[in-house]
Amino acid sequence: MVWNMENKKSLLNATSVDIVPNLSIRIPTVGEILEDEDKYYGIVSSLTATPFQYMVQLDDMGIDYTQITDYQLFMMLFPMYAKSDLSLLFSDLDTSDFGIYINQQDNSQVIYSPNNNIIIDELIYNDLADTIRKINLFEKVKSKPGNESARKYLLEKERKKQKRNAKKPKEPYLEKLVIALVNTSEFPYNYETCMDLSIYKFNQSFKQIQQKITFDNTMIGVYAGTVDTSKMTNKDALSWISSK
Repeated sequence: MVWNMENKKSLLNATSVDIVPNLSIRIPTVGEILEDEDKYYGIVSSLTATPFQYMVQLDDMGIDYTQITDYQLFMMLFPMYAKSDLSLLFSDLDTSDFGIYINQQDNSQVIYSPNNNIIIDELIYNDLADTIRKINLFEKVKSKPGNESARKYLLEKERKKQKRNAKKPKEPYLEKLVIALVNTSEFPYNYETCMDLSIYKFNQSFKQIQQKITFDNTMIGVYAGTVDTSKMTNKDALSWISSK
């Protein structure tokens, strides 16, 4: 049975999420990810990426990013990552034999593991990708240019951006977030205790603290008379509990 993101149990008490039989997404701890956060975020970012996010790489391969689906991009990337250590994401599942096969039922291409008897078709991929995004607090990047001129403009802009970023040293994302939250009064954990938090719990704490700070600042403005709540477009700021 495919995991239903709308009718799932809370991830606060979970260490993994079942997708289909024999295939689960592991929810690692902050400490586990910090052992090699570049590798972890590189994997989860790539496996949830949309063609828009890979426009330069696809263009270098002679592929128009507006002409392929998210799942087609996944079929290009996953077999390559499957040869490496994916234990932080799939626990002890051996992913080395995942490859592209023809589904005999409808003659479509799917990702399949003969040893594990696991098929990742487009429906299962969507569930898998949405689960990884939810765990890691990712937003799905969806954008499509209105015409060919816009496509070329966005492509050239992204190419220049990637060239600039290639010259910059990589900065740790999770490490900086841990430091920031540990030194925030709303966060009840220290450096040692937050290492055992699942990345989902940690991300949800981060999101809630952001909401609480926004709410506090909004209320200060309301009491001072500088904020008119009737003119606010972001009504979420009127509650200290995150609505998403």
